[in-house]
Amino acid sequence: MIKPIFDPKQKKRSMRVAAFMSGTGTNVQKLIEYQQQLIKRQGKSPFEVILIFSDRSDGTCMGEKIAYKYTIPYFSYDIKAFYRKHGIKFSIATKEGMNLRKRFDETVKKIIKAFDIDIVALGGYMSYTTIKRCVNVHPADLSIKTQDGRRKYRGISAIRDAILAGEQFLRSSTILTDEGIDTGPILMVSKPIPVKVHIPFKELKKDEILIEQVVQEHQERLKKQGDWYIFPRTIELIARGLFSLDEQNRVYFKGEYIPDGYRE
Repeated sequence: MIKPIFDPKQKKRSMRVAAFMSGTGTNVQKLIEYQQQLIKRQGKSPFEVILIFSDRSDGTCMGEKIAYKYTIPYFSYDIKAFYRKHGIKFSIATKEGMNLRKRFDETVKKIIKAFDIDIVALGGYMSYTTIKRCVNVHPADLSIKTQDGRRKYRGISAIRDAILAGEQFLRSSTILTDEGIDTGPILMVSKPIPVKVHIPFKELKKDEILIEQVVQEHQERLKKQGDWYIFPRTIELIARGLFSLDEQNRVYFKGEYIPDGYRE
């Protein structure tokens, strides 16, 4: 038995989205812009960004400016300050750190419940979350696996790892988050962008400064051609009731099982 992640026929309304961010919020801005484009083209959008939340209150997050620009309620709750207040290092690697993370998220869950949120869109939300029903975008093709079946390009160094492994193309993926890091079921995978390295790989691997330049260049290209398309598109398709899950949390698109994500 499969069930839609969001069922618009049952709800009889648009899907209510909370956008979470930690930094510049370009993914969040693209999501809101996409919502407005749908309204302009079709007269309505199947989803609405109801609130913006940030886990930073140190002035480095652009969430408040984005919220002000689009007249959307904004909340911030500084995760690092929360950990400092309790005298624990900001980490989930220890039992104490994970327990404190859960306590932090309990407050955030109250905000989500108060606004009757259906889906949380993680648009550059840089810390682990225990909140359910979250969609995240990751700068790698998460369908690529190691010989022992693990996802090969997880974590913050995914682009660097893929380039140095000799991948010819890079892709972004959207997933439903679970308790692991980049381990949730894949929803969408973007079109490929070619890896462009203008010197021999042997030379590249010897130069850390050059490696960082190459990684940054590809990250910007992938963000524009990958993240900024599949992130809002995934939210739209969920809102239209096209993505479903079975009892094993496997993903279906229009009723068809897609173990490696939907690709347009």
